[in-house]
Amino acid sequence: MSEQAPPAERDHDPEALAVLRHSAAHVMAQAVLALWPDAHYAIGPPIEDGFYYDFDIGRPFLPEDLAAIEKQMQGIIRQDQPFEREEVSIPEAIELFSDQPYKVEILQGIGESSEQGVEGERVSLYRNPSKAKPGQSYLDLCRGPHVDSTGAIPAFKLLRTSGAYWRGDEHRPMLQRIYGTAWFTKADLEAYLHRLEEAQRRDHRRLGTELDLFSFPSELGGGLAVWHPKGSLIRRIMEEYSRQVHERSGYEFAFTPHVARSTLWEISGHLGFYAENMYPPMELEGAKYYVKPMNCPFHILVYKSRMRSYRELPLRIFEFGSVYRFERSGVLHGLLRARGFTQDDAHIFLPEEQVVDELRSLLGFVLRMLRDFGFDTFEAKLSTRDPAKSVGTDEGWDLATSALRQALEAEGVPYVINEADAAFYGPKIDVDIRDAIGRAWQVSTLQVDFNMPARFDMSYVSADNERVRPWMIHRALFGSVERFFGILVEHYAGAFPAWLAPIQVVVIPIADRHGPYATEVAAALAAAGLRAEVDESGETLGNRVRKAQGMKVPYMLVLGDREMEAGTVSVRARTGEKSDGVPLDRFVAGLVDEVARRGVLD
Repeated sequence: MSEQAPPAERDHDPEALAVLRHSAAHVMAQAVLALWPDAHYAIGPPIEDGFYYDFDIGRPFLPEDLAAIEKQMQGIIRQDQPFEREEVSIPEAIELFSDQPYKVEILQGIGESSEQGVEGERVSLYRNPSKAKPGQSYLDLCRGPHVDSTGAIPAFKLLRTSGAYWRGDEHRPMLQRIYGTAWFTKADLEAYLHRLEEAQRRDHRRLGTELDLFSFPSELGGGLAVWHPKGSLIRRIMEEYSRQVHERSGYEFAFTPHVARSTLWEISGHLGFYAENMYPPMELEGAKYYVKPMNCPFHILVYKSRMRSYRELPLRIFEFGSVYRFERSGVLHGLLRARGFTQDDAHIFLPEEQVVDELRSLLGFVLRMLRDFGFDTFEAKLSTRDPAKSVGTDEGWDLATSALRQALEAEGVPYVINEADAAFYGPKIDVDIRDAIGRAWQVSTLQVDFNMPARFDMSYVSADNERVRPWMIHRALFGSVERFFGILVEHYAGAFPAWLAPIQVVVIPIADRHGPYATEVAAALAAAGLRAEVDESGETLGNRVRKAQGMKVPYMLVLGDREMEAGTVSVRARTGEKSDGVPLDRFVAGLVDEVARRGVLD
């Protein structure tokens, strides 16, 4: 019995690509079983931009193994084997897969078996009959659909291997995962592989070391960074910018502790709904203390420090608050997924009737900030309630979700619905940006919360002298300083625009006699508020220019006899552009203007 995949209207249709990649995963598993007949195979889903399959062959895969698997896959594709669908009972399927323990476990109903073809009392299987060896075939447990035949997989590549615990459980067997990608055209495959190379070139972890920005010392433990002076300077610029725009927008500033008694987290609901992401408690004087995973309960305590009037609302409280969340070591990824990080966290307390207008204003605030950092493509996700992991009434959730939807539509921001992905206390908007090579990053969050005000019994005095419960909006613009910094590093490939660059200008005197003029030039730059260094090392001029380019400094000023006599500079931009005989005051004024405009140096 055969089931055809829905035809793709174009090569980049997401559903069609998912079918293609799932089919390629089956071909890869077939190739592995042909090369290692005793292998055990587990699951092989499509993922964003590719696919993977998990295997147990008794050892890790080697680079030469991937080459052999690719060759075997090419042979299977040339045979143009059909994907044939069958349905059997669960006992029959268990018998067919009796030598495959992971398939049997799926069939016995452990885990998300419905995702692997289990439907009631029957399951669907896909068979690929071999044309080279009649009577032999590859059989897999799968819901489908697939492409018509293996010959419909025109372009694929195996990428890498890694270890992966079965079911994601560190107490279960470690399997070997092979990642691959598949596309409808060889041109699309080559373009994707080029993007991967570009992503590696931009990897913030590598650039963080090369540019001396930050590090992750093993003595600290995984997911905890130390910021070096240059990285700290960029971070300080980011934070000063943020403080200024918040102050101009009517926010009040707070500072709160890094730990709190368990009582606070019990009231907030974090111990009931978020404990697995919190660090274990410290027991002191008969009480348990937790390092904070979030800042919101502290800002609520600021609000509750005295009775509030409707005249004070909206009350906007802002903090650069450091938080600590336990992430499993396998998901840590530099600054992009860390255990300790600082959020540019704000909480707005307001009456219900002000919520939609405030959200519209916040969305505008978010987009202006992101544009200042060089991003101009935005998308959003509206995350809705998961009834099994949430608190509050249906009415409250409906009101909050509607308010977020109205704000998105009023601001004209394209969005999709993220079903059942909200936090336990309210729905949210996540704003995504796209970087210089087209990758999407989730950064800013706006979250409506009507639950915590109730849990903390918050109120304000209305114009009618009644005590009324406020609503609450959780809001982060960077998301976290660390993650946003990592995204910036990758977006700019470490070549920050001048306003963010830790060193904006390197002054390079050609000979020792030009040193005093170099000092004078650097002083003029510093007097204008610019960041400059003089490189008077004994290296050749070419080496000093290349060193500054390697550190991605926006501008190099080369000074010789002519420049010293005329009071000019020879400008070398990191883009390769050159301008000789530029008056010093004109260069300084131009760079001051570029920094003020937050201009991006291409």
